[in-house]
Amino acid sequence: MIKTLIGLIVSTKMQNTVIVEVTTQKPHPLYRKLLKRTKRFKADLNGQTVALGDRVKITEIRPMSADKYFKVSGIVRAGEVSKKKESVK
Repeated sequence: MIKTLIGLIVSTKMQNTVIVEVTTQKPHPLYRKLLKRTKRFKADLNGQTVALGDRVKITEIRPMSADKYFKVSGIVRAGEVSKKKESVK
């Protein structure tokens, strides 16, 4: 079964690769309180244009490198592009 996850793009600094942060909620085994867990995956872009803060769907593929085994299969919701530094002249 092919794994499909939805996450937020947190880094676009590599060529043809983005880092997607996936957040899941899981109950504590004894107390049943929902705990938030996050995990970061490297995903291949395969020619798509995405921006920082976009919510994307990633799909599992064969390993492309030692730690890259997902590809971006679509944009779920476009996010706001944050402007970190504006040059004032």
